[in-house]
Amino acid sequence: MPFLRNEPTRYILGYLRPHAVAVALLAALLALGIGFQLYVPQILRAFIDGAREGSTVAELTTLALRFLAVALVGQLADAAATYVGQDVRWRATNRMRSDLTRHCLHLDMGFHNDQTPGKMIERIDGDVTALSNLMSDFSMRVASNVVLLGGVLILLGREDWRLGVVFTVFVVTTMVVLRRLARFAVPQWKKAREVTAELFGFLEERLAGTEDIRAAGAGGWILQRFHDLLRSTMQVRRQAFLLGSSMWIATVALFTLGNVLALATGAWLFNSGAITVGTVYLIFHYTEVLRRPLEQLAHQLEDLQRAAGGLERVTELRSRTPRIAAQPAASIGPVAVPAGALDVSLDRVTFGYQPDEPVLHELSLELPAGRVLGLLGRTGSGKSTIGRLLFRLYEQQAGVVRLGGVDTRSVPLRDLRRGVGLVTQDVQLFNATLRDNLSFFDRSITDERLLAVIDDLGLRTWFDELPAGLDTELASGGGGLSAGEAQLLAFTRVFLRDPGLVVLDEASSRLDPATERLLERAVDRLLKGRTGIVIAHRLGTVQRADDILILEDGVVREHGARVALLADPGSRFNALLTTGLEEVLA
Repeated sequence: MPFLRNEPTRYILGYLRPHAVAVALLAALLALGIGFQLYVPQILRAFIDGAREGSTVAELTTLALRFLAVALVGQLADAAATYVGQDVRWRATNRMRSDLTRHCLHLDMGFHNDQTPGKMIERIDGDVTALSNLMSDFSMRVASNVVLLGGVLILLGREDWRLGVVFTVFVVTTMVVLRRLARFAVPQWKKAREVTAELFGFLEERLAGTEDIRAAGAGGWILQRFHDLLRSTMQVRRQAFLLGSSMWIATVALFTLGNVLALATGAWLFNSGAITVGTVYLIFHYTEVLRRPLEQLAHQLEDLQRAAGGLERVTELRSRTPRIAAQPAASIGPVAVPAGALDVSLDRVTFGYQPDEPVLHELSLELPAGRVLGLLGRTGSGKSTIGRLLFRLYEQQAGVVRLGGVDTRSVPLRDLRRGVGLVTQDVQLFNATLRDNLSFFDRSITDERLLAVIDDLGLRTWFDELPAGLDTELASGGGGLSAGEAQLLAFTRVFLRDPGLVVLDEASSRLDPATERLLERAVDRLLKGRTGIVIAHRLGTVQRADDILILEDGVVREHGARVALLADPGSRFNALLTTGLEEVLA
């Protein structure tokens, strides 16, 4: 079965190891509970036999009080075990969620482009939640139930070897049947988790696009697609549930057989004079004790069916490795990016999001340090791709990308991205204070530093209008801010890092009249003393550029100084400005 494989087992134990003391306490509490469960029937047998044989009231009272004390302590031990188990479960699974999130953040953009936010939430939270029993209750309680079963069988065998044989065969038969049934259900529960993740991904995408869906009149189609997914999810989960329920039905049938065995063997041994009435009750009581661990094992196997699918998906996610190494290979580097403005060089670079569909074709580009390049082209021409390669969100299939004369593949990702500032038209804002949104929750950045950057960018007037300054709470997704104000925050973030290269990817396409002047000043200040690449559809946004490059289908169609191209009547740039055919680039 999947959970018995070495890798998943090591994976789970790795998260339980830091809680070894709590796990040991849980084991001790469970062992105490087992001891009491095995001892209670002995007290009851002594009470029954004592009552039949004429024991005194004091002796019977002592046995009754002992029974109450043992039962009470057993219940307290069970409650304490539940508390400790839940604590270990939450601590271990929260750490697992954190590690999975960190792992996914280090995966390349190719992975994230194939995932929807809803699907990622289901994979990181839903699958881990399905694993929660494995992190505490499952492992320890399965072990305790196995020990309890063994203890009952030993005590029954001590009473009469024939009892030990009969009930050992009964327990082994029960476990074999349940295990065989579980083998059929595990793959189905894995499939159920996959269709659930697909359903959540569909819901997230459609809820995010509610306005567009309504505007396009596509509500009916979305509902139909939603019903199709619900139907598919219901069918898969129903089949998984039915397979899981088959174990419960088998358990009920086997327990009925166990009761018949207990009554039949007890009556036979009592009639033959081998045991007392109290021992007959002891046999029946131990049969009922067997019921609890076997029932729990049956439920735990059902939990395991769900968890096994989640575990396979979690370990599969953990096994994914980023195509872009965070640290360069020993044979290449590491090398540091020079400080200050960076020159940019692309040497015969070929790249495609799909290897057989290149977006850039042997593209070469030289941009001296301190100059600003205006990058123009149609949608899909490869403009944004260049920015992503410079930021190393993707790795080119051929050619070399250099910043400051250094191959970007020889620079650790963290250091490289400190040297490159990327601002896009879609600014991600968090439901947090302005301070946290600017610093990305980096507590080492002081308020004085934040205010100094705001002043440097000429944003003090805008900042003074905020209701609580740096403590102003921003809504998730930028609610309450205009598009231009969101861009101001993005520029401030980049300025805090002081990169040598700034890439503005359509960053001015969302200007609004109220903040346009502030944004223009911020862009000028941001580009001062740095190398800049301004990626745009609109010609008007590259008027501050020193050089112009026009891309078509991943190939350079025109490249030169902006002033020279503007003065050349035969240049494409001049023709576009003269005729105003900006829509050609859209």
